Amino acid sequence: MTKARDLMTAGAECVGENETLVDAARKMRDLDVGALPICGEDNRLKGVLTDRDIVVRCLADGGDPATALAGQFGQGKPVTIGADDSIEEALATMSKHQVRRLPVIDGHDLVGMLAQADIARAMPDAATGDVVQDISQ
Repeated sequence: MTKARDLMTAGAECVGENETLVDAARKMRDLDVGALPICGEDNRLKGVLTDRDIVVRCLADGGDPATALAGQFGQGKPVTIGADDSIEEALATMSKHQVRRLPVIDGHDLVGMLAQADIARAMPDAATGDVVQDISQ
């Protein structure tokens, strides 16, 4: 059985809840990623910040990314997957919550990120379209 840890990108970097969106955007650029987990002062996961959040929820609403903090964009309890959970469970979670990326946790520690693309690359071509369709409804 393939597990989340088998396909995830290990060593996910966080943006701190008190870092600005400009800092987050630079980190995304430098890491060549479109999303970052938001970690609190207590080193706990507070949410996930996407490049789309910065544009749509800050810039388009007239916000200032130089003063807006990443922690303001972590809404509710973050949707995560356990490192030893199956890929089928990860797909079900992505589909249920309509998300393309999941922080992977081991206990309370963030150990990686699992993206829709990670799963799609590991699946047979015929199944990949089904994955994308289920998550993108």
